[in-house]
Amino acid sequence: MELLAVSQNNLVDEVIESTSTSSFIEANTLSSSTEEIKRHHIIPVFTKDNEVTISHTEFIETAYHVARQYFQGVNLLQPQIRVSHPIKGRVPEARNKSAKELLEHEKTIYYERMAFLIELPEISTEVNGNKLSLVVGGVKAYSEDNLYNKKGSAEHFKIFIGFQNKVCLNLCIWTDGLKADVRVTNTSDLSLAIYDLIHSFQAERQLEMLQEFAMLVITEHQFAQLIGRAKLYQFLQAEEKKLIPPFMFGDYHINAIAKDYYNSQSFCREKNGNINLWNLYNLFTGANKSSYIDKFIERGLNAAQFTASLTHAIKNQEDFWFIN
Repeated sequence: MELLAVSQNNLVDEVIESTSTSSFIEANTLSSSTEEIKRHHIIPVFTKDNEVTISHTEFIETAYHVARQYFQGVNLLQPQIRVSHPIKGRVPEARNKSAKELLEHEKTIYYERMAFLIELPEISTEVNGNKLSLVVGGVKAYSEDNLYNKKGSAEHFKIFIGFQNKVCLNLCIWTDGLKADVRVTNTSDLSLAIYDLIHSFQAERQLEMLQEFAMLVITEHQFAQLIGRAKLYQFLQAEEKKLIPPFMFGDYHINAIAKDYYNSQSFCREKNGNINLWNLYNLFTGANKSSYIDKFIERGLNAAQFTASLTHAIKNQEDFWFIN
């Protein structure tokens, strides 16, 4: 198994425009760009000293810089950015106007939550006939920070490295490709955290697991069991949940998975009702695209861990609560 770095050249300083019209996350998010955020979004501050937080653009540009330095000679696409949960405001001069009377230059806005990824399309491989490209990205939710304190308070970030399935733009995130609770006070420390994550990422190990998913199947009956048990899982007592693999998907996701089992153009069941675990995994990651930004990465990781647990149970003929 091999990661391919194809058509490498020295255009390391060139940002290639992405031509994709789809998104790696949907839910209630909007597409944005670093230029849009820089020009039109205000930056939240720590209220006790009015010092600025690390902005969304600083986060994105820090990750881009680290990835460009680490993968020298490999082109990076323009960051794909999604934002949600707008925080609206107005300039002081417009404080006495009604909302409908506000002019555009009198309005202010920033988005509480932001997710981005940077694709390295030259670093790629295939799993079950699907092209996967390496991506580096992150998530920021200001709601996780104590903005009522002083600048010295650590800010929270989530950073990841993994693969994007180019058939559907689903993200494949594995355990060593995620730091879900990075706490820093400056971009230098943020750079170090991103570098450490990239450096420690074991791409081959993740790809071996993904390849293994494609080699195993469950029957239509087992899939029906899984869907039914998934709906029951949320009502289990806490003590019972500790004895079975965690499951972070709710009813909305489960319904989407069941629907795409029949209707997905790329990952649906076979004619006999069987479905291999690679396709099942992609039904999960596809449903995850409707998650909110603050839970998106953790739920994507849960999809991989859940499918890996199912893989282990099938290979070793062990009991698995979801399909017993």
